[in-house]
Amino acid sequence: MSLVVDASVALKWFVEEEGSDAAAALFGRPDPLIAPDLIVAEVCNAGWKAVRLGIMLPDQLDHAAARLAAVLDELVPLAPLAPRAVAISCALDHPVCDCVYLALAETRDARLVTADRRLRRSVEGTTWSARVVGLDA
Repeated sequence: MSLVVDASVALKWFVEEEGSDAAAALFGRPDPLIAPDLIVAEVCNAGWKAVRLGIMLPDQLDHAAARLAAVLDELVPLAPLAPRAVAISCALDHPVCDCVYLALAETRDARLVTADRRLRRSVEGTTWSARVVGLDA
């Protein structure tokens, strides 16, 4: 079964922070790692914020921008996921950007691995709860 990873996990591959070891351990699993192509912009944006805060070096961000697509087994186009992501977003009252990952997991009958606690809380008790696992799981 494929694992969908979101930006909260992927950024940890390029900067040492809480959960980086667990994120790196995903590479040792047999499951293909997939993500919507939105992940590139989200990781780069989060990395830019981390550089501004002094958490990440500019060279680390450059490396992340250049290598992210290569470390994933598949980048899935965003546009076909958008209608389902919007429906999930409205059902959960949660941002569409996060729901794109959930839409991909649903479409591919996969699980979404995230370090986003707010997303995990949003899906608790819903039909999507079984699809979302924390990075610590």
